[in-house]
Amino acid sequence: MIKVLVIDDNKEITDMLSFYLESLGGYGCKVLNDGKEGLEAMPEFNGIDIINSLKKDKLLEKKNVILSTASSLDGQDAENLVRDGIKAILKKPISVDELTTVIQ
Repeated sequence: MIKVLVIDDNKEITDMLSFYLESLGGYGCKVLNDGKEGLEAMPEFNGIDIINSLKKDKLLEKKNVILSTASSLDGQDAENLVRDGIKAILKKPISVDELTTVIQ
């Protein structure tokens, strides 16, 4: 079973995503709705804060992290994130087919 940690501040997104992945079979999801829970660290973390913390602790390259974002990343920022260990960057709204392909 592939274990997936889904972190997003939007509960509707995490509920939908975990339901979808678990309905495919072979995926077990843990859902968190804020970065504080995700890192058990400082409050008010966003996705980039989590990535930076994982990078600082040398954990980013050891994990399969997929970033989903509603904000616009310029090419250099995206390249830097991939260089640092992000496996994929998906722009919201995310196609479930694209997400499934990236996870597999």
